[in-house]
Amino acid sequence: MNHDSPGNHTRDHVLLRTEGRTAYITLNRPQALNALSHSMVLRIDEALARWQHDPDVTAVVIEGAGERGLCAGGDIRAIYEDARTGGTASADFWRDEYRLNARIARYPKPYVALMDGIVMGGGVGISAHGTVRIVTERSRVAMPETGIGFVPDVGGTYLLALAPGELGTHLALTGAPAGAADALLCGLADHFVPSELLPRLAADLAGDPVHEVLERYVAPAPSPAGTLAEDREWIDHCYAPDTVEDILERLLRSDAPAAKEAAATLRSKSPTALKVTLAALRRVRALGPLERALEQEYRISCAALSSPDLVEGIRAQVVDKDRSPRWSPPSLAEVTPADVERFFAPLGTHELGLAPAHATSEVPW
Repeated sequence: MNHDSPGNHTRDHVLLRTEGRTAYITLNRPQALNALSHSMVLRIDEALARWQHDPDVTAVVIEGAGERGLCAGGDIRAIYEDARTGGTASADFWRDEYRLNARIARYPKPYVALMDGIVMGGGVGISAHGTVRIVTERSRVAMPETGIGFVPDVGGTYLLALAPGELGTHLALTGAPAGAADALLCGLADHFVPSELLPRLAADLAGDPVHEVLERYVAPAPSPAGTLAEDREWIDHCYAPDTVEDILERLLRSDAPAAKEAAATLRSKSPTALKVTLAALRRVRALGPLERALEQEYRISCAALSSPDLVEGIRAQVVDKDRSPRWSPPSLAEVTPADVERFFAPLGTHELGLAPAHATSEVPW
């Protein structure tokens, strides 16, 4: 076993080791639900770049320390302080984070993500683009950004746009978490493994090929199944329109109680974030590969830094925790097409500028 010796907070927060021919990444900030800092992103990216060309490493596993989950996302408080002061640290963080997401999606070796417990925002970015994505009965996979005046990023719009029908639109606008069965249905995960078996699965990966280990542990998703399959009819109908106002109207007119609940949820979110999210989802389908989606998300995220709703949303949900955000504008009707278009404006020399994708459909196992 080869351990990196911890020398600072970054090393403490991202533990790297190799066992046999497999490399392991452990996010180690359990008190912050393994939230990602900029230095953590850089350390993960550096390790992946190194292992990519190491013939002694044939697979990579990423997991989270503690009992609560893989990763709750980025460091929201840091983004809050940066947005309040007009800084550039968040834009720098997203640039490196999104590049890491793209690296994971194109990684030439099996990248196994153990998506146990809470997997939100940036946690989705470091797991759901992987080769092998494993959920458990404890998994709660979500992109809850509209609740803080933000928009799904880390390739989230790309993943959700690929979900069957309008399921991804529903998850993106409401921020609702997907359990194991729903994550599998929406293409956010590949396999179900009971959480109690994950330590043994991870240990076995040190000695055996990924496909052999999966055969031993993968099981059917637990009962009861998720809710999205049975809700598909009203979701596909209600989320088909290309305006949030029309979606909300259909939800309110639906006979399904869950549709009424979704309408109430949408009414609590940032009107601007809802409209930008819907526009991003509709546009991303025509953009092509993940890299183009990440470039669009980078434009949106940078624009959000100067939007009042991001600061207000984080204040209400994370800082003061009064759960009573005062959105600006406060209603969907007051969010103009120009307000939405501002989020998609080119950044000139500050574009993300990811290299063209060279995807391969076959990963050497």
